[in-house]
Amino acid sequence: MYQITPETPTDYWEVEALYDTCFAPGREALSSYRLRDGIPAVSGLSQIARDGDGILGGAIRYWPVRIGGVTALLLGPVAVHPTRQGEGLGRALIEESLRHAAPLGWARVMLVGDAAYYGRFGFEGLQDVEMPPPTNPARVLGRALEPGAWDGITGKVRRWMD
Repeated sequence: MYQITPETPTDYWEVEALYDTCFAPGREALSSYRLRDGIPAVSGLSQIARDGDGILGGAIRYWPVRIGGVTALLLGPVAVHPTRQGEGLGRALIEESLRHAAPLGWARVMLVGDAAYYGRFGFEGLQDVEMPPPTNPARVLGRALEPGAWDGITGKVRRWMD
């Protein structure tokens, strides 16, 4: 059994170590990291999962971004320790964190990922939303947290502060 709680500043380096374990070297060179650089993760939505012994099993983070004149959440990374994969922890982190997004005022969330996996959480391709290169456009996905939240949204994804 896992307890999912908001990530705190004291969790930061442990979560970074988990991401280093789960992702290839050079993960920070991806285009999505350029959107995150120098921007704090969204408090309350970035969450961790610990087992009964307090061992970190998974983590998920969200970042604010802009597309044209609107804001969106950028989901990612989400990671589950290799020894804990297959237990439904990734699903639990995604579902629990998304449950909190709309009540915090967010209308839309996007990510770069596998449509076959993220489709089960309601994510669909965003045809007119462009991530910085090099990003495969087929992997740019979004989910409306409010009806019609992605309607008419087009353009390049930009850093929150730009």
